[in-house]
Amino acid sequence: MKNQIMPSEDLVKLAIAALEDIKAQDITTIDVREKTSITDFMVIASGTSSRHVKSLVDNVLEKVKEQGVRPIGSEGLDTGEWALLDLGDIVVHVMLPTTRQFYDLERLWQGAEQSRAQHAPEQGSEAE
Repeated sequence: MKNQIMPSEDLVKLAIAALEDIKAQDITTIDVREKTSITDFMVIASGTSSRHVKSLVDNVLEKVKEQGVRPIGSEGLDTGEWALLDLGDIVVHVMLPTTRQFYDLERLWQGAEQSRAQHAPEQGSEAE
């Protein structure tokens, strides 16, 4: 289902900015347009705790709604281990680092173009 409010690339930028606002870790974007018809992009990020995972998804949800984008659905907000936000053109996955490592979505989509957000802190690097 295509979103008519804004182009996919702009929606990705908006989601990344919302994730960076509250310190998501290891943000990766995967362009799956050539691999599947389900969505155009996947944005994957890590949160430091289940509460942080929920807050990250809530912030993305708030920012996209402010721009008139209506989410198709969300999953996993009750547990906070892996939360998913389906925005049609993009799907945002926010996970605890152990969950992300276990499912390894980046490897699953390894043939697709992947990029990391420029300003997101790397997983495991903390400011002291």
